[in-house]
Amino acid sequence: MGVEEEFLLFDADRDRLVDVGPDVAAAAERTGDGEGQFEKELKQAQTEHASSPATSLAELAHELTGQRRRLVEVARRRGARLIASGTSPVGDDSRTTDDPRYHHMERRFAALQRSELTCAMHIHVSVESDDEAVAVLNRIAPWLSVLAALTANSPFHAGRDTGYASYRRIVWNQWPTAGPTNSFAGPAAYRALVQDLIDTGAARDEGMIYFDARLSADYPTVELRVCDVCIDVATAAALAGLSRALVDTAAAEDRTVELPSELLRAASWRAARFGMTRDLVDLTRAAGATPLAPAWELVDALVTYVQPALDAAGDTDDVRRALKQIKTDGTGAERQRAAAEGDGPAGAIEAATITAE
Repeated sequence: MGVEEEFLLFDADRDRLVDVGPDVAAAAERTGDGEGQFEKELKQAQTEHASSPATSLAELAHELTGQRRRLVEVARRRGARLIASGTSPVGDDSRTTDDPRYHHMERRFAALQRSELTCAMHIHVSVESDDEAVAVLNRIAPWLSVLAALTANSPFHAGRDTGYASYRRIVWNQWPTAGPTNSFAGPAAYRALVQDLIDTGAARDEGMIYFDARLSADYPTVELRVCDVCIDVATAAALAGLSRALVDTAAAEDRTVELPSELLRAASWRAARFGMTRDLVDLTRAAGATPLAPAWELVDALVTYVQPALDAAGDTDDVRRALKQIKTDGTGAERQRAAAEGDGPAGAIEAATITAE
């Protein structure tokens, strides 16, 4: 498994975005220890890093901590600080990074691209083949909204409380290829759809296939893309472990439940709207049962579903500990809102600031 994390860059002394992302990523890459990688992002007030493939959560958490520390140190030398929030609490005025691909996106997608400034966590889990990967995509669909709710961390945008736990999901889903997908008949059907989306102009290339879960364009992995960037490394690593268990469990199954795309979108919206504070859509319910269930009840059901895979990987204790911490302290969205009660968006920014500790 591996993790990609995207961050915002703010001025060290003022609550405003600062366009130093490409320089931060390049400097971090030059001075890194060879593990993982650092990348520029769509907007200049962003930076990204990706871990090396890991087999244990301890190994993954150690590398994520080191990479975050590197970014914090490099950003500090450029008068900036690293913020782990799915959207910017105080505006999104950042220039497009100077890159042919990004400028092409700017021309094609116009205002949609210009207003796009979001930060996610993408989780990669290895698979044996494209056949297995597509089967996994079909089978994990009922649980993706639960992962999205657990990691909701973007309640503020442009200086206001949006009312959403993950407003990033709302902004992101404006892309024509983003969001939940129906089941695929197999790898050929998946590839044909991807090519159709590229041919219609809805995507520039395979990297712009923004499904909630997709076949990675670069690695032999399934890539889960529903999570906001997390404030804490322990949460990020544990969600990666939970995601690996979900993929492994799905790979071992032999059936797929067909779900209406409208209901998948409803589940996605409700997770974005309420996070873990209200009922979520239960996409695994029995026929005739109510479509809503308490959020933490669905988390418990997910853990029960993947328990054998968690046990086999030795991840059970770490995952349960992280989930207990989220339940106690709140999601990133809840923590941002609590911090903003006294200080407004400035408090939310402070709550989402990454330190070098």
